[in-house]
Amino acid sequence: MTNNIAKAKQKSPARGFAKMKKTLILTTMVLPGAIWLLLLRYLPMFGIVMAFKDFKFYTPNPTLWNNIKYSKWSGLDNFKFMFASTDSMKMIRNTIGYNALWIVLGLIIAVSFAIMLSMLTNKFVAKVYQTLMFFPYFLSWVVVSYFVLAFLDPTRGLLPHLQQGWGMTPTNWYNETKPWPVILTIANLWKYTGYSTILYLATITGIDTTQYEAAAIDGATKWQQIRYVTIPFLRPMIIILFIMNVGKIFNADFGLFYSVPMNSGPLMPVTQVIDTYVYRVLLATSGKPGLSTAASLLQNFVGFICLMVANTIVRKIDKDSSLF
Repeated sequence: MTNNIAKAKQKSPARGFAKMKKTLILTTMVLPGAIWLLLLRYLPMFGIVMAFKDFKFYTPNPTLWNNIKYSKWSGLDNFKFMFASTDSMKMIRNTIGYNALWIVLGLIIAVSFAIMLSMLTNKFVAKVYQTLMFFPYFLSWVVVSYFVLAFLDPTRGLLPHLQQGWGMTPTNWYNETKPWPVILTIANLWKYTGYSTILYLATITGIDTTQYEAAAIDGATKWQQIRYVTIPFLRPMIIILFIMNVGKIFNADFGLFYSVPMNSGPLMPVTQVIDTYVYRVLLATSGKPGLSTAASLLQNFVGFICLMVANTIVRKIDKDSSLF
């Protein structure tokens, strides 16, 4: 008995060293991601101070530190420009309205496609569909804008040529505001639905098949299996993506609203959002970085509040489905 205790004591330091070595190896694997997060996410936060300064270039030695240090404090003046325009409420309405619509449509369409893909028995066809749906996610909005131009160009576009062939007056699509909420919605869904579909599909493939077998034995139809088996298992993923999208409801996709409409002036009532407005103000004010910093800070602050509110509501309803 005494010998066994002595041997255990001799082995314990070795075990502790082995455990520490394993922990060190795992920590080293995380190190590249931690360094990336520190350099690209946390370190630049120092620049937030520019939102409260009238940023000027310090002539004797124009380093970033000197520029920030010797620039005068301006308080909240940099935030006022977002609300100085007569169209400020319109751009805020466009930003929130488009995002709210796309959150709902993206959820319904992505979940529907994921369920349909999961029911395909031919795996090769399923992989082809997944690839075709996921491919647009990697395309730049500049490329997409020329795809759209190929259809809508007043002189060489496909739709104006079809209108001429049918004896109709060709529509000048880049001067008409009415169709563009639909065009922007189609472009957004075409580009991003595939990504969300893959996430939902991965969740569906993780569902135990015995759940469906038990439901089929009990006489459940395909629709009932989707309603009582698939949807409940998808609910945590749906809620997580919904909360994260709500956190971005005050941000707009600059490429979509600037490149796809080709920066057309007549379309601004339906394409002007916060991000494009900030960009245009920067061009008009010789690129003052304090304005863009203030706008970005305000967007992220509002997004943080929306995320916290959405997560709090979800936590009260279903604690296990909340982010934190």
